[in-house]
Amino acid sequence: MAHYAKVVNGIVQQVIVAEAEFFDTFVDSSAGDWIQTSYNTRAGKHLQDGTPLRKNFAGVSYNYDAEKDAFYAPQPYPSWTLDEDTCTWTPPVPYPDVTSNNYVWNETDQQWDEVT
Repeated sequence: MAHYAKVVNGIVQQVIVAEAEFFDTFVDSSAGDWIQTSYNTRAGKHLQDGTPLRKNFAGVSYNYDAEKDAFYAPQPYPSWTLDEDTCTWTPPVPYPDVTSNNYVWNETDQQWDEVT
């Protein structure tokens, strides 16, 4: 089984699981295209050492860039930039290098705030 994303105007509307043969007889008269996505692809890497497909697994409301042939999440904050290689969003300040605490992004102050 494979995953397919329904893309309308560059935005994922739906993700389904289907065999490729399903699309041989499937009639969809609505706008958009069905594009295969890989559940095991994240940040341009395949989680099981296979071949990555379209940078990231598609999710509803994700973007699809036809030029990059890549899926990526909506921009989480205005200050974050898209990493062109991984098609993931990068904050202007790296996440703190700690393992025992949780942090949330503070867009106003452009910093990570510790959650206590």
